[in-house]
Amino acid sequence: MPKITFQIEAGAPVIMEANVGDNLLELARRGNVAIDAPCSGNGSCGKCRVQLLEGELETVPSRHISDEDFQKGWRLSCNCKVVGDCTVLVPDIASAYKSRMKTADLSSPEEVAIFETAQRELKKSGIVFENQFRAVSLSMSAPSEDDTMPDIERLTWAVQEALGVEKVHVPFAVMVKLARVLREFDFNVTVKGRLEGNAFHCMEICGPEDTLLVGCAIDIGTTTVTMVLVDLESGKILAKGSSGNGQIRYGADVINRIIQQSKPGGAENLRKAIVEETLNPIIRNLCRSAKCTERSILRLSVGANTTMNHLLVGVDADPVRMDPYIPSFFGWEGLLAGDLKLPANPLAPVVIAPNIGSYVGGDITAGTLASLIWDKDEMSLFIDLGTNGEIVFGNRDFLMSCACSAGPAFEGGDISCGMRATDGAVEACVIDKDTMEPTLTIVGDAGQKCVGICGSGIIDIISELFRCGIINAKGLFVRDGKRVLRDAHGSGRYVLAFPNETETGREVSINEVDIDNFIRAKGAIFSAIDTLLQSVDMTVDMIDHVYVAGGIGSGINMKNAVNIGMLPDVELEKFSYIGNSSLTGAYAMVISDQAIEKCAEVGANMTYLELSTYPGYMDSFVAACFLPHTDARLFPNSRQEV
Repeated sequence: MPKITFQIEAGAPVIMEANVGDNLLELARRGNVAIDAPCSGNGSCGKCRVQLLEGELETVPSRHISDEDFQKGWRLSCNCKVVGDCTVLVPDIASAYKSRMKTADLSSPEEVAIFETAQRELKKSGIVFENQFRAVSLSMSAPSEDDTMPDIERLTWAVQEALGVEKVHVPFAVMVKLARVLREFDFNVTVKGRLEGNAFHCMEICGPEDTLLVGCAIDIGTTTVTMVLVDLESGKILAKGSSGNGQIRYGADVINRIIQQSKPGGAENLRKAIVEETLNPIIRNLCRSAKCTERSILRLSVGANTTMNHLLVGVDADPVRMDPYIPSFFGWEGLLAGDLKLPANPLAPVVIAPNIGSYVGGDITAGTLASLIWDKDEMSLFIDLGTNGEIVFGNRDFLMSCACSAGPAFEGGDISCGMRATDGAVEACVIDKDTMEPTLTIVGDAGQKCVGICGSGIIDIISELFRCGIINAKGLFVRDGKRVLRDAHGSGRYVLAFPNETETGREVSINEVDIDNFIRAKGAIFSAIDTLLQSVDMTVDMIDHVYVAGGIGSGINMKNAVNIGMLPDVELEKFSYIGNSSLTGAYAMVISDQAIEKCAEVGANMTYLELSTYPGYMDSFVAACFLPHTDARLFPNSRQEV
């Protein structure tokens, strides 16, 4: 059998046996080799580049690989079949999403201010930040010939006296360690658990010094996973961290991942990618940072879209994408950390923010909770920008929601030089109208060279190209210059950095295909907003406030987003960026029993609009696929300089 060596750049090689005819990308997935494949291997994104170092691969030409690069051995792994022994280089950038796990510096006020603000504002809305988790310090007499009471009765009586409860439930997970822990600490112990009425449910027994009660709030995004560890008594943030979602190598969007799940072994591969490769390492890392034990985590809360929730628990997600688009569950009660094999107390409940529809999930329910639009008189628009665009409109009287498939463009997918917002990404751009020279802001330390373009950078670049009259309303280049180059067919591209100016030695540019892909993505966002407003017989001028959430939102220049017709043309002072609202909502739910109830209530009162079946949506989408729009009256403040 042929042997394939995946030489990970700056890492150890992975050697696998293969069959002749095996697809190289699928082989890499089986070997847990992280190759970035936003399109899940259909050949459209051009991101799964590897370099053939030795041997031979059967391949077909691709527009994403130039003749020069092909001669250097560059291939798209999705287009390659095994014919014999070979060695391929997997660039480090391909696995960057997996390796960039970050634990936040909590000495920085910015890291905790958003959670403190959310807690303060939710309290004003009547939500009490209390829960029924308790840590009880017990001191018991040791057994003797005169005192032969069994350990469980000794513990039960001590808890009853300390808490004044009638019943004490000791589960198997606590019972099997009871004798050892009692004697190890000379019958001076801490018991952790939850009060329910007049009963106490033990969840952990440990040493007398271990009194910390910990909650874990998690936002599972299609691209990025973020979480915080929280002191359940004070609400203090103990640690915060994030990492790329390990499922990304199975596709950048939920549809590709659902398709991958339906393949043999797909459901387990995707479950392992999110649990074992992503969640578990972050949780363990945060526990070390917070100096707490994993078993101190007594509750977890999750904000995630409908598909991510299904893939997390290993439930078939195929009905989510099939007419009539009915998921297996909206809410789930009774799920425990032990069921998912998470590094937490096995009896810890996992609270999933309820889904609203196939494409509006618990991340939006949690985000809506955090935004407080459910408790305001003003008409508010809530927009979560990511791989999908989810929108909520309303106030305390009603809430309407919908979702649009913006595609991976906001995360750098479907863009020839697109990338996520990591080191080397262009995150902002200003172009001189006369010279057409760009001024770039690049993610990373001073002196960091350009690698590619992330979502916020793409918005700026297209807005600037349009403002300067370099492209027209269709996204076609209409001016020429040193930075505007054309291929043999006359199709143009704008060069942000020439090869000698980049980290990789490859040109970083944006071409007409990229611009067209992004125009369709921004058109999906605006047409969803427009359709949602039309469904309640309202217009843009009735919007009192716009709340923008999601990872890309932090870097967005709102003026530029309006200029290209992605966001509605309202006064800029009406826009507010509220950060990762899904994580903020999950934070509230992990601490507050009332917040869990309110989130369920918000979800139950939200009406879901299925855009794919709504009359007129496609017409609205087509009209929005221009810069800024075919109806100039909708964007009176957007203009092109010529």
